[in-house]
Amino acid sequence: MASSRKPAARAADTPPRTASREVRRGQLIEATINSIAQHGIGGTTMNTVTEFAGLSLGLVNFHFQSKQNLLEETLVFLAREHHDLWFKAYRDAGLSASEKLLAIVDAHFHPRICTRKKLSVWYAYFGEAGRRKVYRALVDDIDNQRLGISTSLCEAIIDEGGYDCPPARHVARTLEGLYDGLWLNVLMYPKTFTRELSKAQIRAYLAAIFPNHVPAPTFPGQNASD
Repeated sequence: MASSRKPAARAADTPPRTASREVRRGQLIEATINSIAQHGIGGTTMNTVTEFAGLSLGLVNFHFQSKQNLLEETLVFLAREHHDLWFKAYRDAGLSASEKLLAIVDAHFHPRICTRKKLSVWYAYFGEAGRRKVYRALVDDIDNQRLGISTSLCEAIIDEGGYDCPPARHVARTLEGLYDGLWLNVLMYPKTFTRELSKAQIRAYLAAIFPNHVPAPTFPGQNASD
């Protein structure tokens, strides 16, 4: 007598067995992000990735060949995701240099990018002393592009406003340091440092440097009249 049992339904978010190469790689990269966030770089193995992905070890090896290759591809994915978001914000912002600069600032704290899971993964990579130079080299071009654009925007604001302030390249480098520092604070002290507070802190810095181009922000919990 044929069994009346029906096969278990496939989870809605699980790609079919015939999923494309791009879908499988994306699934494995997402699983790597989850594994690093939970276990760190050292505790992440091909097996922990397969557990998060619900896929076989053979499939991971087929797509990425080694743990190191998977780690590097995951870092590049995060860097490109971040780049695509801030670059679109910069491109779609108003015509003025200050609007474009603030769009880049705000994009750093977009809820798709600035999550405790993803921030923990970023810092896991750059806490790896033995391979820090390798990881840094993978994202240097992306970071240098942002630094160059921000420097040009600061130069335009300084020229337009006739500001007596630090050189544009110093302001742009300070912004890069603020992004890193505030990301770390969001990760370490989530009850104190929120995405909105972080954006306001950077805007306050820019308002002090470029008072005629960047309005002083209202901090979360602060009334505009305070």
